[in-house]
Amino acid sequence: MSKDGPPPYGFVPPQSAPPSYAQAVGGVPPSAPFTPQQPILTGAQIVTTVVPIGPQSTHMICPSCHAEINTQTTTSPGMIAYVSGFLIALFGCWLGCCLIPCCIDECMDVHHTCPHCKAYLGRHR
Repeated sequence: MSKDGPPPYGFVPPQSAPPSYAQAVGGVPPSAPFTPQQPILTGAQIVTTVVPIGPQSTHMICPSCHAEINTQTTTSPGMIAYVSGFLIALFGCWLGCCLIPCCIDECMDVHHTCPHCKAYLGRHR
């Protein structure tokens, strides 16, 4: 056994940075999934947003008349009210108890309309 010491360590700097993932894998650069054949007309752009409607009146811009409004709401019994009323009547409570679901707010459908142009804007179930 020789006691000459450890071999000399020399730091050799790397030649350059490691290759990117695409270069290392050999892939192609990403491209757009759709390239239109016709030029896109750059006119006035229309930006629309979807406003969620709920059981109460909603502040929004009417897509028909473009007025800033609070929607007008009307309620009517929904499918849940009719089905549950039928099931209550089926189980023997037909003397008026089957009409109770038509009076519960959670069983109602809320219809939203524009107060200016009367356009139908949507329904909340």
